[in-house]
Amino acid sequence: MEVILKFDCNTIFFDLEKYVRHEDYKGWDPYDQLNSKIFNLSGLHKWDIARLLVIQLGKRSPVNFRRVLNVPKEYNSKGLALCLQAYCKLHKLITLGHLEESCLEGVNDTITFLSNLLLNRRVLGFSGACWGYNFPWQARRLFLFPAETPTVVATAFCSSALFSAYEITENKEYLEAALSSSDFVLNDLKKRHDDHGFILSYSPLQGNDTVYNASLLGAKILSQSYTYTKDEALKRDASAIINYAVKRQGDDGSWEYGQLPQQSWKDSFHTGYNLESIACYSKFCCDDKYSKSLDKGMNFYINQFFTSTGIPKYFYNKTYPIDIHCPGQLWNTIQTTGDWQKYRELSQRVFEWTVTNMRNEKGFFYYQKKRFFKSKISYMRWSNAFMLNALASYMMGEYGIEEN
Repeated sequence: MEVILKFDCNTIFFDLEKYVRHEDYKGWDPYDQLNSKIFNLSGLHKWDIARLLVIQLGKRSPVNFRRVLNVPKEYNSKGLALCLQAYCKLHKLITLGHLEESCLEGVNDTITFLSNLLLNRRVLGFSGACWGYNFPWQARRLFLFPAETPTVVATAFCSSALFSAYEITENKEYLEAALSSSDFVLNDLKKRHDDHGFILSYSPLQGNDTVYNASLLGAKILSQSYTYTKDEALKRDASAIINYAVKRQGDDGSWEYGQLPQQSWKDSFHTGYNLESIACYSKFCCDDKYSKSLDKGMNFYINQFFTSTGIPKYFYNKTYPIDIHCPGQLWNTIQTTGDWQKYRELSQRVFEWTVTNMRNEKGFFYYQKKRFFKSKISYMRWSNAFMLNALASYMMGEYGIEEN
């Protein structure tokens, strides 16, 4: 049945773009409470339980304590990369005649500005270009990541954005930085092997080598690099990473978040990351040997995480909390897998539900919707930069434009 659209995607996108630009691409984050100057002066930052408590307070509370705790709004490398990726998609929409050409010069300037910011924010001292987050964060009681610890997740988004920026600007510095990220993946991250392949660690820190989506994003970096270098070793290693994850995919097409007992949940947007990374390997490396796994995963993803009315669920077995990543990643995923037309009606329903329920009249998007309340705090990386890129994917899908 045809979806009656109340909202115009172009208007929603440009309202958000105006908001993000007004904020100078800086903002708060659900996990940035450890940047609190008051918390750090108290000495409590040395205690793991205190760190966890203050992070969970910032993440879960609908009330924003960041001004009181003196948490500054800052650049986040992944947030910048998401914005850059969005502007690269916007550039394509303009050059193909779908949007006004008059704004092209400003888009080009912004692409250069954000690309140079990313280059300047590289974490030094590693084998290749890599990026982290602007705040320290604690993964339960397992790991403490100091601020700007490079991770494969942040690096995957940053390198992908620089590849896109290179295609527009032909600035080889962007290409060289993006390509060197594969050296970070292969030389600095830990690898745990079995008979099927290997899994990458989340960061160069010891341990944290149990998360499937992080490892698969590393495969995405290698796959994108392969398109430029045709280095068969990159393709081989990307395939080994994917093979490791595919062998642990459930019979129903699902993946748990990770391999530890406390990582056994199955959620929407990390599943989307997995599918997007496998689809990128197939496209960039011209290898469809994982098509059955991809089809099985897509079937679980679409049928278990989205309702017929367009509600984007966080978990497959319960609805709440609804996180803004869940609708956004749907549009990125089906654009990458080439399934836009197949799932267009669902995509439109999710778009309508998301704009109706998770958008502020100022143009920004909320973090989460719980059963009885919403977390309406404006977060740059998690909500607004992510949605800027996702809405650009949505526009491309609606205009019938495929990803590069």
